[in-house]
Amino acid sequence: MRYYIRRITFYLITLWAAISLNFLIPRLLPGDPVGIMLAKLGRNGEVTPATVKSIQLLLGSSPDTSMWEQYLAYWGRLFQGDLGISITRYPTPVIELISEALPWTIVLVGLATTLSFVLGVGLGAWIGWKRGTWADHIIPFTTLLQSVPYFWLALLLVFVFSVTLGATPIIGGYDVFTFAQPEASWAFLSSAIYHGILPAVTIVLSSVGGWLLGMRNMTVSTLAEDYITTAEAKGLRPRRIFFTYAVRNAALPSIAGFGISLGFVVAGSIVMEQVFSYPGVGKLLIQSVQNNDYALIQGVFLFITVAVLAANFLMDLIYGFIDPRTRHHG
Repeated sequence: MRYYIRRITFYLITLWAAISLNFLIPRLLPGDPVGIMLAKLGRNGEVTPATVKSIQLLLGSSPDTSMWEQYLAYWGRLFQGDLGISITRYPTPVIELISEALPWTIVLVGLATTLSFVLGVGLGAWIGWKRGTWADHIIPFTTLLQSVPYFWLALLLVFVFSVTLGATPIIGGYDVFTFAQPEASWAFLSSAIYHGILPAVTIVLSSVGGWLLGMRNMTVSTLAEDYITTAEAKGLRPRRIFFTYAVRNAALPSIAGFGISLGFVVAGSIVMEQVFSYPGVGKLLIQSVQNNDYALIQGVFLFITVAVLAANFLMDLIYGFIDPRTRHHG
């Protein structure tokens, strides 16, 4: 029980520190969202003092309030689910923009990351079991795919399958000429799947090599342990030794890494989403940075931070359950 209390306390303190930094860092950067909004409004004519005051109150950066008061107000808005107003798509709330982009990222990047993990760990364990055979020749190929620059691989796949062969769409998450907006229908779902095939393949090809190599090395190292030799001396079947003793212990580091990867799923795949113009969180983050949309940047970073901490916390709980050594010595 003390193990779980320590972990909960650690993550609560980390969450408070991350949210505090998320509030502080944008306010230490040059420029401010109020000035950017006033510059946009100034192009259409004179901005009255009342308009300036309204924008300052709306964006939560009034000069009449101290930093401490703004900090307390920021926490109050967080508890109410208010992340501010986006100046990129004014006056749309930040939480609305994120809620629109988040499902696209979670479905595509989450499924692709899970598929990459399952393929990498499964093949890695099998190659480690068959070490020294022809199966080891798979490692250089997957390592080469992982070392290829992410954006170059995405552009290469677009050129081959979209431009040359015309087999897949070039951009977008669905057919905008058929559907004005997302809807609950089989036709729309088919269109979304069709548009997501190539981005998903890009993620899998560029990430499966790391899982495969790590699992293969851990399996080879585990097979050299004394308990594996003891199991073989007892005459246990090879299949039981492989699944019960080798894979179960060799997969522990990969499971921990998978938890972190799931947390970063919320961040999206920035390069992939930019190349394919996919309507996910990664593309939203690029737009917010390009437009100096501090409220949107803060909101996206907050979602990423909470997701990563939640995934790590969940994996700590699971890790403590499957590996008792962690509870006693961690």
